[in-house]
Amino acid sequence: MLPADSDLVPALLRGEEAAFASILDAWSGGLQRVARSYVRTNEIADEVVQDTWRAVIAGLPRFEGRSSLKTWIFTIAANRARTRAKREARAVPMSAVGGGGPDGGLDPDRLRGGGGWLVTDAPEGIDSPEAETIAWEASGVVEEALAAVPERQRTVLLLRDVEGLSSEDVCNLLEISHSNQRVLLHRGRAKLRSALATTCRRCRTRRSSHEPHQPADAVVRGGGRAIVGLARR
Repeated sequence: MLPADSDLVPALLRGEEAAFASILDAWSGGLQRVARSYVRTNEIADEVVQDTWRAVIAGLPRFEGRSSLKTWIFTIAANRARTRAKREARAVPMSAVGGGGPDGGLDPDRLRGGGGWLVTDAPEGIDSPEAETIAWEASGVVEEALAAVPERQRTVLLLRDVEGLSSEDVCNLLEISHSNQRVLLHRGRAKLRSALATTCRRCRTRRSSHEPHQPADAVVRGGGRAIVGLARR
């Protein structure tokens, strides 16, 4: 867990490498997802993220604390991504992005941001080593389910439920209205629940035929927790 801004910002201003490494690890994945909402490729999004971190280093002495450090950095990323998208003549604002379709799946690299899935705790009542098996399966369930969520819903879902940004912050970052944000978040969560249920039914069938003594419902509960622990790298 990152320190409070009151401790983190002074550490960054002092040039403490560990402080910068901590926010780099924690927020790069989310920054890449924001950037990818506007630009054409993962490679361009990665360039936007690198440009964002350079801007953060240069601009940190002018950070006034009017918002949280995280919101400030994510806003820089969104602004840089919009500028890059316009330069590429391929700007696609979130309010105009269509739903799913044959190309609506999520590239795993974009989900992981170079990190991966992390399950923070095992389902209740499940002991090791079974808990470890359940945890790994649950993370795969969530990854597969998230890939079925349309991109604009998925972006709002991840920014709100994984990155922990407020509704107002997400609206400002993605330039969407509060009502649009609520609709996207509601539909994204509903789509994720539906996709999780579908995936877990397959797990239940597989378990009933091969591992009858392991509770299939544990995968459902574990999958629900897995999204909370999505690695922020």
